Amino acid sequence: MVRKVLVLTAIALLSMVAVAFAEANPQVAAAGLNVYFGVVLAAGLAIGIAALGTGIGQGIGLRGAVEGVARNPEASGKITVTMLIGLAMIESLAIYALVVALILLYAYPMAAPIAKMIGLPM
Repeated sequence: MVRKVLVLTAIALLSMVAVAFAEANPQVAAAGLNVYFGVVLAAGLAIGIAALGTGIGQGIGLRGAVEGVARNPEASGKITVTMLIGLAMIESLAIYALVVALILLYAYPMAAPIAKMIGLPM
């Protein structure tokens, strides 16, 4: 597991090097590689990670509910209600990530000050 994390981290860092070298090229910088690129990347990663996490959480929750009903069929009503409440809470995390991503994409309040601070075109 640790090896996989290290490999993925190395791949992520190496993929960012190309962007850094491209930023040093004045033609690429003038073409408009700006802060909004980072905002779009962050929003996409937020939704992707949230969907992955909620999918795993829902799968684990459903597995537990199915095992509970298989062991005790008489309690299926209570297990179903509890499972649905739990799934709604898990799904709300993905909805929160979607809201944050939409705020970043359409109403990002700090884009202009950050671009001005680091000298990028907006």
